[in-house]
Amino acid sequence: MKFVNLITAIAGLIIALGVAGAHAQGKTVSYMDGETTLEGYWSASECEESNAPIVLIVHQWKGLGEYEKSRADMLADKCYNAFAIDMYGQGVRPKAMEEASSESSKYKNDLDLADSRLAAARQFALSQENVSQDEMAVIGYCFGGAMALQMARSGSDIDGAVSFHGNLATSQPVREKDIIKASIQIHHGADDPHVPQNEVDGFINEMNAADADWMLSQYANAVHSFTEKEAGNDPSTGSAYNEKADKRSWAATLSFLENVL
Repeated sequence: MKFVNLITAIAGLIIALGVAGAHAQGKTVSYMDGETTLEGYWSASECEESNAPIVLIVHQWKGLGEYEKSRADMLADKCYNAFAIDMYGQGVRPKAMEEASSESSKYKNDLDLADSRLAAARQFALSQENVSQDEMAVIGYCFGGAMALQMARSGSDIDGAVSFHGNLATSQPVREKDIIKASIQIHHGADDPHVPQNEVDGFINEMNAADADWMLSQYANAVHSFTEKEAGNDPSTGSAYNEKADKRSWAATLSFLENVL
């Protein structure tokens, strides 16, 4: 009898631990931008309250992958409806750097196309169940960081935009006040060779001219892609993971989202 009770107790403990350690698990979804089919990843808030805020996540230059999906699930665990969006189109997932550079350049050079993709993602997210209709932010990585900033620069009705090691320059800088509605947070590697200091200075000047609400953090010894473990650990290549910068920037982002949403 004691043995049976022990087995029951152990089974209960395993179940309890499993529930306590459970994490959000999103799903692949299809949506449209005009005649283009896009394939994103929707991870609904794990919290009980209804109409949770929305956070859009824009991928790096190789397209939507497991990294952005994992960030979506992390945000769902924090009571956000998270949508890892697709800028490129269903099945367009560049493998080589040259291909990724060519694909991402389409959107950097055609901001109307970029705006259309971002608007399609926003519309899809707002059409889902149990989402807030007036609380939304966007975050992005590398190329995605530039797209998150583009969403803010375009005057989109969002509350916040966060860029992780993203390009800060644009072909259409904002020079007038009252266009940018979103608060902006930038996470930048202080040693990033792809986004040099003159680009950082130009961004600051642009934000000040636009009278935007912005903040910028630079992380010591961090280069490009510092939040992505897949980037390796050799900073001399210009792209490498930095655990300290990754953890600090994520903690700051969660605090920022809590403040603006």
